Amino acid sequence: MDFSKLLHKFTVVPSLSDELAPLQRIAYNLWWSWDPDAIALFKRLDIDLWNATRHNPVEMLGILQQTTLESLKQDEGFMAHLQMVDEKLTAYLSEKSWFQKEYNGDAELKTAYFSMEFGLHESLAVYSGGLGILAGDHLKSASDLGLPLVGVGLLYRQGYFRQYLNNEGWQQEIYPENDFYNLPLILERDQQGRPFEVELEFGPRHFKAHIWRVQVGRVPLYLLDTNLEENSPEDRLITSQLYGGNQEMRMLQEILLGIGGVRALRALRIIPNVCHMNEGHAAFLALERIRLVMEKRKISFSEAREVTRAGNIFTTHTPVEAGIDHFPTEMLDKYFTKYIRSFNLSRDEFLGLGRQNPADQYESFCMAVLALKLAGHANGVSQLHGEVSRSMWKNLWPELPEEQLPLSSITNGVHTRTWMSGQMGSLLVRYLGTRWLDDPTDHNVWRRIGKIPDAEIWRTRQSTRERLVDFARCRLKEQLKKVGATAKEIATADEVLDPEVLTIGFARRFATYKRGTLLMRDLDRLDRILNNADRPVQIIFAGKAHPHDTEGKELIRQIVQVSHQERFRHRIVFIEDYDMEVARHLVQGVDVWLNTPRRPMEASGTSGMKVAFNAGLNLSILDGWWCEGYQGNNGWAIGKGEVYADLEYQNQVESGALYDLLEKEVVPLYYQRGGDGIPRDWVSMMKASMQSLCPVFSTDRMVEEYAQLSYIPSYRQWTRLEANDLGLAKELAAWKKRVFGGWNQVGIEATEAKLSDSVAVGSSLPVSVTVRLGGLKPDEVAVEGYFGVLDNQGVIRGGEIVPLAVTETLENGRYRFAGDLECRFCGRYGFMVRVMPRHGELGLIYEPGYLIWG
Repeated sequence: MDFSKLLHKFTVVPSLSDELAPLQRIAYNLWWSWDPDAIALFKRLDIDLWNATRHNPVEMLGILQQTTLESLKQDEGFMAHLQMVDEKLTAYLSEKSWFQKEYNGDAELKTAYFSMEFGLHESLAVYSGGLGILAGDHLKSASDLGLPLVGVGLLYRQGYFRQYLNNEGWQQEIYPENDFYNLPLILERDQQGRPFEVELEFGPRHFKAHIWRVQVGRVPLYLLDTNLEENSPEDRLITSQLYGGNQEMRMLQEILLGIGGVRALRALRIIPNVCHMNEGHAAFLALERIRLVMEKRKISFSEAREVTRAGNIFTTHTPVEAGIDHFPTEMLDKYFTKYIRSFNLSRDEFLGLGRQNPADQYESFCMAVLALKLAGHANGVSQLHGEVSRSMWKNLWPELPEEQLPLSSITNGVHTRTWMSGQMGSLLVRYLGTRWLDDPTDHNVWRRIGKIPDAEIWRTRQSTRERLVDFARCRLKEQLKKVGATAKEIATADEVLDPEVLTIGFARRFATYKRGTLLMRDLDRLDRILNNADRPVQIIFAGKAHPHDTEGKELIRQIVQVSHQERFRHRIVFIEDYDMEVARHLVQGVDVWLNTPRRPMEASGTSGMKVAFNAGLNLSILDGWWCEGYQGNNGWAIGKGEVYADLEYQNQVESGALYDLLEKEVVPLYYQRGGDGIPRDWVSMMKASMQSLCPVFSTDRMVEEYAQLSYIPSYRQWTRLEANDLGLAKELAAWKKRVFGGWNQVGIEATEAKLSDSVAVGSSLPVSVTVRLGGLKPDEVAVEGYFGVLDNQGVIRGGEIVPLAVTETLENGRYRFAGDLECRFCGRYGFMVRVMPRHGELGLIYEPGYLIWG
């Protein structure tokens, strides 16, 4: 008998008197997770319960007895604390923000930020690693800055897996269920109290989703959930696990995120004019936006594409194409045949949107390609990653020089208040005031760190290291108990690590390219470094491998096996079940953060940034963000940015360089003490690290850049195209059809320049070009000179563009254009000319196939 059909369901919630009602208001806004006073308030309720619930105040309030809650009203200290935190939250939500001050004229901007995962807090387990943590920090800074933004994601019943290690060190996975009704989640309902529903029908699948809201300061995050009784058992599993299941499950999740996410916002009467795709997982949203505009305005695909493309932004986080989602055409046929009809496109035209070469029938459908083709702005997540991304996707824009491809970079950051320890925050307030809290990007404020007495910042560093050692010992005890260790073995956990010893941290996803075992290639040499009687060193590892990544699991096993050797038992610890709580303790407590990826495989990385905000130092390969952060006096670089073809040789060279740095620079500097026991030169490097890195690598700076470089320009372009019943978008689509249709008549007939063997620096080189335009007018094209210094391969690098003006009308649709190329530097120069379409109002219009070089 199916008893579930007989159940009558209801929800039990805490019963709080008016005086205590603010507790629930605060608990349901994740602002508390980055406010030390709010965190202290919940700890005050019951510190043991706080830890037992993974720091979840909603669950705490549900567990505490009603009599216990009522007794709080008699605690004057607690009630004063509650009132203070409630007033802080009210002030935070109502104060005038950065966005209001800077962009009040663009108040109609509405941005929706789509991501497969969001790492907001360990109690809300809908994240796996760096991508999710970055997304969570993005929302927090958007809230701090008052950006009009909403988040969109999926609500996973089991989230990402929890990790534990067996006796041999092999990773095991468990998938505990998230109890939505004991999390800071609110089910969105209509005026009749019914849950809002989103309906999707793709191929053989027909399912619905409910919408849950997480309040992140000023920013709402909407999460979709398919675990509904009216859905089939298979469809209920769509939001079961993050990155779980097979390729078909991944497609269904991405349909739900992109298409379902847009429909969810519409159900809530939220119509964004800018949509930000955080990685290619959300790229289907661009198709849904086109479909909706076509349906509402009764216009063509090309017209709708113009207006929606202007309001789409794509951020790629992946430096290798193998890391991007590709789907076979058979899967697109299965799920999208009916959907394609909405666009009046042929099957090949639709599939071509996700192919680098639309004519290649054997090429799979790539989500990043779809996003790049349908986004007005695209970026990588560090300067180096921008270069790597342009190289990866250059075939999409075959006529453009690589440095001119429309794929820029905005370097990642971290949310300052989430990741900085309370001790360090208190120290900075004491000596810097609160300006760094209000504007973490102010370089002048961070320069004042130099005025903090060495003894005080060193004492803070010692305190956070001691907290980390205590935390690591407690976690190690728990791990030993789980695998059935003896009482004696468990007792030895109190002897591992030393709060006075130089502590190195290595924690991240255990993918092979991150080389978690690079430090262990020569165990005897490592032994001499770690167990030096006068200058000992200890290392704390943490991290997860994907459940299907056997090689990544093997790396973890190797580290655990080494940590079990007698000579390393007190010097190496692996903390299992890496999450935001473990990460906070590590980045706040370690002296040195080790990062050893294979360059250029690390798109950005953010863990080392978090360490800098806590006066820790980075020891890293020059990859990702560290290429921009490293200045010589603020940490250490392993190598000089070399890229090797032979991986084994690379590992040999870079492990040797790492050992050398530890032996000759890092360890001696740490133990070089004055008479007062303070390592003055080490402290000087700590201060230099904070001064140079903290104002740059925060998500406040990052989100401000997104606003200035992407959100506001996208919104303004969308506004222009959308105005007057899409007048400009329709005109642009018609203009493209006409200009592109006549492009085969365009050509460069002759190029003339007064060249000689040598040209004096500072002089100008006159250039004229005869161009055949057929039926096009001179103001419908841009004729430009492209020139610059040649590299040793005879290729122009970092070339300069110089517009050439029409100077003469010739017969038969021919025109002469001319201009001067100014030679400002010495060297071997080269130049070319090019012709591309130019719209009278929107300027240069480049699409593949419509640019001519000569």
